[in-house]
Amino acid sequence: MTRKLFTPAQANRTLPLVRRIVDDILLRGRELRRLAPRHRDSEARERLDVLGDEIEALIEELRHIGCDYKDFAFDKGLVDFPGAIEGQPVLLCWRSDETRVEWYHAHEAGFAGRKRIPESLLVEEPVRQA
Repeated sequence: MTRKLFTPAQANRTLPLVRRIVDDILLRGRELRRLAPRHRDSEARERLDVLGDEIEALIEELRHIGCDYKDFAFDKGLVDFPGAIEGQPVLLCWRSDETRVEWYHAHEAGFAGRKRIPESLLVEEPVRQA
């Protein structure tokens, strides 16, 4: 399956929706972490199953948009958007405490290898008239 490649401007335009989905993931993830020690309790187990299903559905929503959720500790809300910088495939990287997508990294570099997207690529693209 060919995945959509985002420009930084396109990734930033998706952020209002992505942010809402990530906020929902983080909310459920925190509850999941809080309940996990009680996983042997049948009531907690039932709620954990529901939370797991809800989180998976929200992550699938992100996949449908074209991006990937990367924070399974549920504390940073990390999302990668496939893209290209200077002709090279990269992942445009956003964390839920950031106001916009301003970072990228090579596929193999991960979060620790983040670099700032050149400012010239963050400029909003004009909307084309059909």
